[in-house]
Amino acid sequence: MRLGQTSIIYALSKFVASGIGFFATIYLTRTLGEEIYGFYAITLALVSWLGLVKGVGFGNAIIKRMSEGEEPDAYLAAGTLIKTVLTFVVATGILVFQDQVNDYVGQPVAEFVVLLLIVSIFTGLVNAALKGSHMVHIYAPLSTLREAGRSVAMVALVVVGWELSGMLLGHALGTAVMATIGLWIVRPSFVRPRWQHVVRLFDFAKFSWLGSMRKKTFSEADILILGLFVPAGFAGIYAVAYSLSKFLEIFGSAIQKTLFPEMSKRSAQEEMEMIETLTDDALTFAGFFLVPGVVGAAILGDRLLLVYGSGFDIGHWILVILLVGLTIYTYTKQLLNTLNAIDRPDLAFRANGIFIVANVVLNVVLVYSIGWFGAAIATASSAVIGFVLSLYYCRQFIDVRLPVGEIGRQWIAAVSMGGVVYLARAFGEANLTWVDDYNFAFVVLLVGLGAAIYFVILILISRRIRTTISRNLPSDVPIAG
Repeated sequence: MRLGQTSIIYALSKFVASGIGFFATIYLTRTLGEEIYGFYAITLALVSWLGLVKGVGFGNAIIKRMSEGEEPDAYLAAGTLIKTVLTFVVATGILVFQDQVNDYVGQPVAEFVVLLLIVSIFTGLVNAALKGSHMVHIYAPLSTLREAGRSVAMVALVVVGWELSGMLLGHALGTAVMATIGLWIVRPSFVRPRWQHVVRLFDFAKFSWLGSMRKKTFSEADILILGLFVPAGFAGIYAVAYSLSKFLEIFGSAIQKTLFPEMSKRSAQEEMEMIETLTDDALTFAGFFLVPGVVGAAILGDRLLLVYGSGFDIGHWILVILLVGLTIYTYTKQLLNTLNAIDRPDLAFRANGIFIVANVVLNVVLVYSIGWFGAAIATASSAVIGFVLSLYYCRQFIDVRLPVGEIGRQWIAAVSMGGVVYLARAFGEANLTWVDDYNFAFVVLLVGLGAAIYFVILILISRRIRTTISRNLPSDVPIAG
């Protein structure tokens, strides 16, 4: 299958999963409000970071060793043993310091944190087994079903009046059920691991753990720090804004995951010119949805956030700043992907380390100084630092030239789209005052209009986009002209 088609299939499954979560979140925020959703977001961020402590890169190590094809079940068993021991230590610590955990979150959630940790180790092991067994084609749709099951369980328990407890328990139940289905699909043989399996897992994990921490830092460090300095309601609005921005980053992540094995193979064959071409492709298309997302958020962000309930619109410019940061971060991930593919994880490790320190320090300083806007500014600023470093390291080995022309055309199309959407919004607001609660339908129409205008303009002004679309259609269509 063509690389472009593979990226699209992966991205579509993620778009469906995010869409399901989008509508579930709307119901939850409208029903419970931003404060309770803030408690939920802070709890999940805490679980995620504690989960990183118990995993320390062993998830990626399990995938790597299982994919090599030699004694995969033994490596899965060794990884399960390691992660179980680490989880037991972390869970014990949570129960011992449960008063401090509850005080930090602002609600009695320590037992739920332990439950979610246990579910996360189970899910992580199943995901690693699926990927390591070359069942990514199953993992992607299963992750969509997991999001659906989780959303249904959360909404159902909130409907019966469980509020925050229902959200946390529903999250755990929906995740565990889908993980059980994944385990049934993999059906590993339970074997007794040897010490050499543990050692080989550690040999890989000692380099991969910082990459995992970089992801957690970018996605959740700001929410954890917000939990220290601002009310939970602000953290809830921030979490909603971040989830919206991540929706537009899916395609960039799909490109990264799809290109890595191809770039790794080309590197082994010393085809550096092809790696340069693939890196250029990655940088060209990574911001394909994010660039118009930045412009669209600037014009419609307040109305889009109002879909989640009254009061959420104060996160308008938080959303814009986060999208700017996420756009830069997505370009950074493509460059780090190249470094790993050409077997320079040491440089990726160094770039990740500096990025993490910058992100955490800036978050603490700026959130303490100027409040929740500081978290968004810190996230965007650390993304810039990561991009500069990763570009510098890549240029030591390959000729990386930023596709300024293509990215510029994306911005031209996005700004042109923005002008039309701005006028359409102004016209609609002036003539729809007689309609009650028209916001949701109005936003959907404006987003659809903007997307159509953006893609039409981009196809008209970019020959490369036309050619790429034509090559990846299931049949020959003369769009390239």
